[in-house]
Amino acid sequence: MTNVIVVIGAGSIGQAIARRVSAGKHVLLADLRLDNVDAAAKVLNDAGFEVSTAIVDVSSRKSVHVLVETAMAIGSITGVIHAAGVSPSQASPAMILKVDLYGTALVLEEFGNVIAHGGAGIVIASQSGHRLPALTPEQNKALATTPADELLNLPMLQPDQVTDPLNAYQIAKRGNSLRVMAEAVRWGKRGARVNTISPGIIFTPLARDELKGPRGEGYRRMIELSAAGRGGTPDEVGVVGALLMGQDGAFITGSDFLMDGGVTAAYWYGELAPK
Repeated sequence: MTNVIVVIGAGSIGQAIARRVSAGKHVLLADLRLDNVDAAAKVLNDAGFEVSTAIVDVSSRKSVHVLVETAMAIGSITGVIHAAGVSPSQASPAMILKVDLYGTALVLEEFGNVIAHGGAGIVIASQSGHRLPALTPEQNKALATTPADELLNLPMLQPDQVTDPLNAYQIAKRGNSLRVMAEAVRWGKRGARVNTISPGIIFTPLARDELKGPRGEGYRRMIELSAAGRGGTPDEVGVVGALLMGQDGAFITGSDFLMDGGVTAAYWYGELAPK
């Protein structure tokens, strides 16, 4: 039986994790944009991986379900790497919540129904989720457990409550880690695991856009005042992804791994703290 690793989001981070966990397996690479998926597939093919491609819109249940069926037609789904999303500079608050929050809930639900025994999933969240002040226990539970198709109806997510793209992004990413914790219970009943990684500024094409964008100065300051004093690389995220998806990480599920070079530490207790 062919083992399939599904990679959703054909960017640098998804590829970096896939390269570390997909040897001898079939990679199904999915993205919203055909040019993205084709370019990434060529790189992985040239590196010796067996790759198929698909187009997916994670904010559409039908589209995500079709991707699940495509993967199951190839073989047994042993890994899911969910790295698709939009950033605060790219979209409105409503679109960020739809893609990054609801889309992730759909992926976790649909793939959690079919993930193989011994399988593992990774969701790429963000350091942004760690910079949101504490939510109430009720809000945490709502983000974690509200059925996916009712999620965007929550009072806390309405347009009058979430007016800023960055705030929407922070809520979505906090929601991702909460959702993964709740889904880890369900995935566990199938003998599978799922975790989030919350990267900081990782040097990808998306990050370079952000550094040149309206928030660029703030990002550069984050890097300068962090303990590491630099941005991260996709390969560094790949190392953590490989740990979480492999046998060495077999005792880890429902967890969130913040890897941001110390930016969040500096935000709460250092020189980046809001005045």
